[in-house]
Amino acid sequence: MLEIDAQLQIDEEELSERFVRASGPGGQNVNKVASAVELRFDVASSPSLPEALRARLLARRDRRLTTEGVLVIQANRFRDQAKNREDARARLAELIRAAQHVPKKRVATKPTRASKERRISEKKSRAGIKSGRGKQNWSGD
Repeated sequence: MLEIDAQLQIDEEELSERFVRASGPGGQNVNKVASAVELRFDVASSPSLPEALRARLLARRDRRLTTEGVLVIQANRFRDQAKNREDARARLAELIRAAQHVPKKRVATKPTRASKERRISEKKSRAGIKSGRGKQNWSGD
């Protein structure tokens, strides 16, 4: 059971782990031991997730999310398989926790009359400064 928070847990049967050989440092050990972890979690058909949370997760622009709605997390930070497994699970939990946060709805506002006037007067003064930088007639003609 992967515990996200007090109200949300994900059952082990919903997580699919595959152990693969990791790239990077490790000497001869890297060619023999499958220490990297590929964790798959089917967001689209998970019964553990509330509908609103599922929609927020699927709406994210995340390259780890496949077109079928499967979230794939690859962990190969450590040389130890157990540490990589824990790292992948922690990253999945953190991703779901981040999606639990409901963004505040933006309230459209109009600029005040005074702010419009300040903006226009600043534009006019800036235009005056820039027009003064033009070619000067120094000969007095």
